[in-house]
Amino acid sequence: MSLQTPMRLPKRYLQTQGTEGVVSVFLSQRKELHTTRSWDFIGFPQDVERAPIESDVIVGMLDTGVWPESDSFKDDGFGPPPAKWKGSCDSTNFTCNNKLIGARYYNIENRPRDGELSARDTDGHGTHTASIVAGRAVNNASLFGFAKGVARGGVPSARIAVYKTCFSDGCQDADILAAFDDAIADGGPTINTFNGVIHSIVDGASVPNKKKGFTSTLSRFCVPDSLDRVLVQDKIIVCEGYYGPPSGASGVVIKGDFGYQDEADAFPIPTTYLSNKDGNAILSYINSTKTPSASILKSDELVNKAALTVASFSSRGPNHITPDVLKPDLTAPGLEILAAWSQGTTVTGEEGDTRVVPFNIISGTSMSCPHASGAAAYVKSFHPTWSPAAIKSALMTTTKPMSPTKNPDAEFAYGSGQINPLKAVDPGLVYDAGEQDFVSFLCGQGYRATSLHIITGDSSACSATVNSTVWDLNYPSFALSAKQSGSISQTFNRTVTNVGAAESSYQADVVAPPGMVVKVNPSSLAFKATGEKQSFVVTVDATIGLKALSGSLVWSDGVHHVTSPIIAFLY
Repeated sequence: MSLQTPMRLPKRYLQTQGTEGVVSVFLSQRKELHTTRSWDFIGFPQDVERAPIESDVIVGMLDTGVWPESDSFKDDGFGPPPAKWKGSCDSTNFTCNNKLIGARYYNIENRPRDGELSARDTDGHGTHTASIVAGRAVNNASLFGFAKGVARGGVPSARIAVYKTCFSDGCQDADILAAFDDAIADGGPTINTFNGVIHSIVDGASVPNKKKGFTSTLSRFCVPDSLDRVLVQDKIIVCEGYYGPPSGASGVVIKGDFGYQDEADAFPIPTTYLSNKDGNAILSYINSTKTPSASILKSDELVNKAALTVASFSSRGPNHITPDVLKPDLTAPGLEILAAWSQGTTVTGEEGDTRVVPFNIISGTSMSCPHASGAAAYVKSFHPTWSPAAIKSALMTTTKPMSPTKNPDAEFAYGSGQINPLKAVDPGLVYDAGEQDFVSFLCGQGYRATSLHIITGDSSACSATVNSTVWDLNYPSFALSAKQSGSISQTFNRTVTNVGAAESSYQADVVAPPGMVVKVNPSSLAFKATGEKQSFVVTVDATIGLKALSGSLVWSDGVHHVTSPIIAFLY
């Protein structure tokens, strides 16, 4: 078991730590929510082949709940839930169906929460992510005409089980862990349009709310209550920052150099960003005439010619806990994703916004996650007996290559590349791993045997014969770090399982940059049966400087190209 403590209790901590059956004791902390043509973008059209058992796949959503009345969750044509489903629909104001088969909410510590204590979503985040994974196809979906088309999930025939662990004020560890336990016990689910009207335009610095003691020092930033409402009524305001829509204003020009701006933002009133240079030009214009005016036009839908780039808000590697396991594993779409939205909130959730919509466009790694989950569920629908490691391997070794020219952080930005669900169904070979493989890895990393024993129930969890190094973990990527510049050498032991044709032969093809030498032994693998395993050794010799060295290993039989990145870097 794990124990989550809702407050600091040193004495109880000391009494509980080390007690039989307790792995660890830690404070339950708050987590923040990480905030559709995207499936077509990754080569996964609506008419892809579907496995008949896709409707037996259950996707568990640990998020802010869902809005059950959304068209994305209708159950027309669905039969009863799979026999393995043991969950329930616990919310009083929430009706489940044969698509949305389960719903629970969590507040283990009885904290005051910002939102409804039910599985119903009043934030929007959970509805959005659930529909990306497994939402039904909904025609003519859009946000005020933007991104109009068919909104759909990766596995539209799959069932959805909702575990509301998050509210608008965040997610508590205790709730997340309790939901994980329930999800396993339940049957193991795969875890307003702006027109171009002309308005007067003023500088926020010139209209301070003097009655409340504000001066231009703060009013130029348009902080709450800093502007004189009479003077800004029905005007466009130039602000050096954004703290919500100025009360009474008809629009906002946000002036400043904001660094990366690779995502669109939604605002309650017409709003636009301008650089300091362009913003200063606007201020000069305002000061040059008695009646300055401006218009913020309706937004345009633009095609991003620089696609296959990783968004600025996405985390980069390396993994600081275990740098020799390459992270991230892969990339998936997460920028400006159209998906279902809760009717219990507005487009922005900001004060003064009254627009309620069935679909919304938002960005974040939270949008990438359901794309990866949907892809994994798609693979599982064809291969229900594959392990999580095998599915991960299939997804990682069949990705679409990405360019380090467009992504300077290279593998530390995109991992193996962009996810490709169609190819992942037939990867040829997989790097599989089971519980003992990960136990051995953790033992080699210095984890306490007593803690591992509590988890596994195996008294030999950390014997001398099962300890292994990080480079022995059967992972579909190869990473080698060094503490200082110079030459370094490392051997990686790997095993692949044939999941393709029984009689098949694979040849190793290595791509290595100057300064890196990669040897594979043996360099060819011959299989006589599906399910057969073959082992090989990869030796990497590299001279590491300030810049990381990136290469790759590809096992190919002429049809499949089982690709793994190789990276050596200074850490």
